[in-house]
Amino acid sequence: MNILAVTTETWGLALVSIAVVFIILLVLVFILGIFSFIARKTANKASSAKVAYNQQKQAKNFANASDEDKAAVAVALYLYEQEEKRQESRVLTITHTNQNWTSQLNPRL
Repeated sequence: MNILAVTTETWGLALVSIAVVFIILLVLVFILGIFSFIARKTANKASSAKVAYNQQKQAKNFANASDEDKAAVAVALYLYEQEEKRQESRVLTITHTNQNWTSQLNPRL
């Protein structure tokens, strides 16, 4: 009997082995997907709780701001609004030049 001979039993054993490996891989991917889903849910809950706590803390800090802080914010807003009003007038001035070539249309048309 030749040890290297390929028979139907050999092909069957090879196919079963490959199928078992792929099934195990699919099960592992499914299990890791479940773990990932659970980890994301718990992370979202923890982060949303932290965000809510930080927002509440900031709101308390703003409510307890001193008069100097409020005055500084008012001055900053006033200066910002004044700067917006000082923008250019957006007026475009066109002067005619007496040259052979000009970008204006032909006046005879």
